Amino acid sequence: MAIKCKAAIAKGDGSFSIEEIKVQNPKSDEVLVQIKAAGLCHTDHDSLQWGKPIVMGHEGAGIVTAIGNAVKSVTIGDSVILNWATPCGTCFQCKNKNEHICENNSPVVAGGNGYTKGHAHIEGTTWKNTPIERSFNIGTIAEYTLVKESAVVKNTTPNMSYSAASIVSCGVMTGFGSAVNTAKVKPNSSAVVLGTGGVGLNVIQGIKVCNADKIIAVDINQNRLDMAVEFGATHTILADKNDKGLLKAAEKVKEMTDGRGADYAFECTAIPELGAAPLAMVRNAGTAVQVSGIEQEVLIDMSLFEWDKKYINPLYGKCNPQTDFPKILNHYKNNEIKLDEMITRTYPINDLQQAFDDMLSGKNAKGVIVF
Repeated sequence: MAIKCKAAIAKGDGSFSIEEIKVQNPKSDEVLVQIKAAGLCHTDHDSLQWGKPIVMGHEGAGIVTAIGNAVKSVTIGDSVILNWATPCGTCFQCKNKNEHICENNSPVVAGGNGYTKGHAHIEGTTWKNTPIERSFNIGTIAEYTLVKESAVVKNTTPNMSYSAASIVSCGVMTGFGSAVNTAKVKPNSSAVVLGTGGVGLNVIQGIKVCNADKIIAVDINQNRLDMAVEFGATHTILADKNDKGLLKAAEKVKEMTDGRGADYAFECTAIPELGAAPLAMVRNAGTAVQVSGIEQEVLIDMSLFEWDKKYINPLYGKCNPQTDFPKILNHYKNNEIKLDEMITRTYPINDLQQAFDDMLSGKNAKGVIVF
């Protein structure tokens, strides 16, 4: 029996609407999840322009309501966190422990605007009697979603809100993992974070967990800098909108780091003009990390690489969800990272436009759709 439920449908032309979809029972390796909360980020707004109808959303948490006969990792009634990095386990990258850039299943690496072999059977979800894809293979801004078993991670954390669990799905993992998995921030080191929205705050939390000595937050918004301190920043710099390439801010960073620059710098603004900014912040032989996923052409003064600097562009915090999500949840249980405090506001699905407006205006660290 198909389930009829509400979902946010991106039309592909910049618009969306809340519509009724039908979701079928899972096939052998699939799981049916009743979504309880779905985190929002700029990628969800970008998906409005993907040129085809999709069920929106790529962060979420909920309850397993049905499973296929080959599913072993979860059972009906389990609380789960959704993830879009669904490794095949057999490709070159998976065999080299790079599950997050799986060549067959990754909706980013394998292409298809999110439709790959990691997607549950497309006929399992229909809109207006026509099969419809799910954003990033999971489509979480819906009351129910059908996904592969590899797209769910069991959550056994007691008394954790679904809203908090939902943001682990991407925003938390991307920021936290960029510090812990990609940069491998060393104890007693210094790090600077450019942009302290949702992802930037989670970079700060990752750096803090790594026991860095100095965590410098840079933003043009004082309210966000105040929040950065709550999440672990030890120093802040209120940047000037007219500071091209944040070069003046970089001088302040050097003043705070014995004149040489930070050991690590993380770009979390998604502003192409700031793509090279982290290179100006780090010392010789330092590491710059471009977290926000800038894909536009960026012109870089090669002198910023002097000398022996590294520049890394990671995907999804180099995430292996089955091992990394439990680590994050353990830090949460031990009060070593904050999740609930990151959620500025929750919204019903019918207020999705307001949620987007608040996100785009910078009002929210993180907005969440709740069901």
